[in-house]
Amino acid sequence: MTHRISRRVRVLAAIAGGAAFTAGVAAPASAAAPTVSCTSAKAGLAAKLKTDITAAMANRKGTIAVGLYDRSTKTTCTLRSTTHYDSASTVKVTVLATLLWDAKKHNRYLTATEQKLATAMITKSDNDATTKLWKQLGLTKIKGFLTAAGMTQTTPGANGYWGLTQIDVHDEQRLLAMITATNTVLSDNSRAYIQKLMGQVVSSQRWGTPYGVPSGVSVHVKNGWLSRSTHGWRVHSLGTFKGHGHDYMITVLSHDNSTMNYGISTIQGIAKVIHKDLAAS
Repeated sequence: MTHRISRRVRVLAAIAGGAAFTAGVAAPASAAAPTVSCTSAKAGLAAKLKTDITAAMANRKGTIAVGLYDRSTKTTCTLRSTTHYDSASTVKVTVLATLLWDAKKHNRYLTATEQKLATAMITKSDNDATTKLWKQLGLTKIKGFLTAAGMTQTTPGANGYWGLTQIDVHDEQRLLAMITATNTVLSDNSRAYIQKLMGQVVSSQRWGTPYGVPSGVSVHVKNGWLSRSTHGWRVHSLGTFKGHGHDYMITVLSHDNSTMNYGISTIQGIAKVIHKDLAAS
């Protein structure tokens, strides 16, 4: 009797396309996919952004997380803000911020070597330069900066694997906010230095969040990309933008991309509508 019941359950499961049945009762449906959430002090802007960002992601495969904050209109949009991703090269902004934070604590300027490494790390996404600075700082200082910055959901990669640092949109947006406004963690000179280097990224790496930005708006960017056996390509883009009455930052993180270019296209579709909607507001 037990055998006949279990066989019937298997048949029912197959008919239902793999849905699980227990004693003839269907398992609960999986939770609905998260949706974009937006708020704004500007009438109509939140609804417009929510609609357009959602449309930009329609039919795009991959697990996408989005963060937007515009100081000028007090506009915030989020999607999967606490979902963790392998950082790839976006962590390089955190490495530079840690280096400057630590130098400030010791009341010193960066050495010529540190400046050379920092420039290569940000403007060209040089991995060797990053590894040297990561080793020089060590996990204690990196964790110290994360604590000071309130980036409590970021976990540095172990055993020197800085590209496997775990990040989320919430903490990356927090970092971008600190880079672009006076705060007690980073000095104004440090913030200016980070923005300077993010504004000098080589042209071949200026894709992602800057896509579709209106002319006359300043752009600071750092991207990351990494392919692994699980979750395919991680493709991320961090950007800060200022001009035409707006002062905003965008983070888009993604994995489960089939190719790097596919992830770039997804990010740029999202960025394009954000720039357009803010410019029109």
